[in-house]
Amino acid sequence: MNEFLIDKQQVRRSFSRAAKSYDAAAVLQREVCQRMLERLDYIRLQPTRVLDVGSGTGWGTRQLTAKYADAQVISLDIALGMLQLSRGQTSWWRKLLSPPPAVCADVEALPFAANSFEMVWSNLALQWCNDLPATIVDLHRILKPDGLLMFSTFGPDTLKELRRAFHGVDEHTHLNRFADMHDVGDMLSHGGFAEPVMDMEYLTLTYDDVRGVLYDLKAIGAHNATAGRGQGLMGKQAWARLVENYEQQRRDGKLPATYEVIYGHAWKVPPRMTKDGAAIIQTSFKLK
Repeated sequence: MNEFLIDKQQVRRSFSRAAKSYDAAAVLQREVCQRMLERLDYIRLQPTRVLDVGSGTGWGTRQLTAKYADAQVISLDIALGMLQLSRGQTSWWRKLLSPPPAVCADVEALPFAANSFEMVWSNLALQWCNDLPATIVDLHRILKPDGLLMFSTFGPDTLKELRRAFHGVDEHTHLNRFADMHDVGDMLSHGGFAEPVMDMEYLTLTYDDVRGVLYDLKAIGAHNATAGRGQGLMGKQAWARLVENYEQQRRDGKLPATYEVIYGHAWKVPPRMTKDGAAIIQTSFKLK
C-alpha cells in the first residue's frame, strides 16, 4: 500500500465541513491568490470561458469574474459544502440574472470535453492529486489551442517544521508529499504544454503554540488524508513528544510554519505541421 495515497473521500468530507471556517483561516491561500491575480496583468489574454479548479468558497472565482467581465467563469471543487457556501456569497442580482456555474468534481476526473476553456486557473489545489502527471495531461486536453494554464501548488519544504516535529512520534504518516518545482515543470513539458514558466517563494506564518498551527489547518479543511494516517486520536505521550519537537524550532518567541509556494503557467500551443501533415511539438522548460 502507498501510505501517502490521498483518500479523496476524506478530502471531500474535510473541506465540506470546513467551509464555514475557511475564509477566516485561509490567510495564506488568499495571499497566494492575490499574487497570482497580479501576474495576470502581464498576460495578454481575454478568455471567454475560465475554469477555476479548486475554487473553494469562491473568493478567487469572484476576482476572476470581475477581471474578465465578459467571460463565463466556472467553479470546480471536490467539496459540495464549499460550492454551496460560494453560491450563497454571490450577490442576489447576479444569482437572479446569471447564476454562477459550479461543478462538484475531482480535478483527477474532469467532466469536460476537449478544447473547452481558454484559461484554467488553480490556486493551491493540485497538491491533492494522486497522479499529477496524468492530471496535467487532462488539463491540457480541456484547454483550447493558445489556452493558458495558471496555477499554484505546494513544494516539498511546505510545513517542514511540522514534519520535523512529527518525526519519531509514531509510525503513521501525518503530511502529504509535495512535488518539487523542477519535477512539476517537467510534467508540464511531458504533458504537452509549451514553454512552462516556474518560480517559487517561501511564505512563513507564525504561531504562539502548536495548537494554533493545527487549528488553522483544520479550519481550512487541510486534514491528514493520507492512507497511512492514524485512525484514532493522538495519545498524551505522542502529543507531548510533538510539542517538545516543535518547541525546539521556536524563533523570536514564535513557532514558524513555512510554506514553499510554487507558481507556474504554461500555454497549449497549436502544433506546427510538416508538409506531409505530421505534427511537430516543441517544448522547453524555463526557470524564472
